[in-house]
Amino acid sequence: MITIGIDHGTSGIVTCVKDGNKKTIFKIKRKEILKKSYLEELKKYINLEDVDLIALTYSMGDGIDKIKPIERVKNRGVVSLEGAGEKIGGGTKVYDEIKESGIPTVVIPGLHRGVKCLDERFRALYSHISSPEKLGIAYYAHKLFNLDSFVLSDISSNTVTLLIKNKRVVGGFDACIGAIGLLHGPIDLEFIRLIDSGKLKANEAFSKAGAVKIAKIYKGPEESKEEIINNYYDENCKLAIDSLVLSVSMEINSLLPFLDKKITVLAGSVGTLRKPDIPRMIKKYVNSKIYVLYGESASIGLAMIAEDILKGANNILGVEVEL
Repeated sequence: MITIGIDHGTSGIVTCVKDGNKKTIFKIKRKEILKKSYLEELKKYINLEDVDLIALTYSMGDGIDKIKPIERVKNRGVVSLEGAGEKIGGGTKVYDEIKESGIPTVVIPGLHRGVKCLDERFRALYSHISSPEKLGIAYYAHKLFNLDSFVLSDISSNTVTLLIKNKRVVGGFDACIGAIGLLHGPIDLEFIRLIDSGKLKANEAFSKAGAVKIAKIYKGPEESKEEIINNYYDENCKLAIDSLVLSVSMEINSLLPFLDKKITVLAGSVGTLRKPDIPRMIKKYVNSKIYVLYGESASIGLAMIAEDILKGANNILGVEVEL
């Protein structure tokens, strides 16, 4: 059985080709994919006729509330491309190539108000909780660590924290709600004033409300993260990372009381960093057993989702599968 997971991330398109226990992972920057064929790149790793199922993510995933075959999905599974995050076009190109190819594919929804496994109070509070790849990360954590109940915090360009209880995603915080990431963060009073005065659009504010605003560095979505991390001992960059850790810890601590056994999983390019040691820094503020999910966890988890769907799974952490 050969399955593929595709993570449409902030900095690139990450693919995991899973053939039993063998995993092959490759990443293409979103700007690079505009100049080449995704399927031609995929052919370097696998014969396309051998692929049993692809699990694909795209943007916010708020136009569908179940995992569905791609041929039943309208508008690429989104309500609108207007929203949170920089738009480059690489993900759109990949989605359309895969749809036109005829390779069996399911589209993963984001976690939003329409997804019925979420606690009704979270659905009432927030229109959107996470983009689709976070379900892949949560599923990988569930399978790898054999966890049914835990808090997952994925820390990278943005921070999204989810609450999983009894094998069901029940709630969480989207990137624009609580903790900051390196690029994105919630819009505070200062940014509200800048938006109202016409100096910034809301999406621009969100895209620069993370650690970049503290470090006073912005070199685009792919370069800014590396610059801040590599200059951690610079005064502004250190304050930016330390502030990020504080905000993430507060977000995790707000969800842990819902669990009988306190377990936290950290993921993402920042959540798994060892220089500086982000898991150790978070552990200072979080009274919980902490697991660290290394690697390209979203694409791996998505490939696992595709595999279990082929085996007959009718839901993935509570999110319904409709075939």
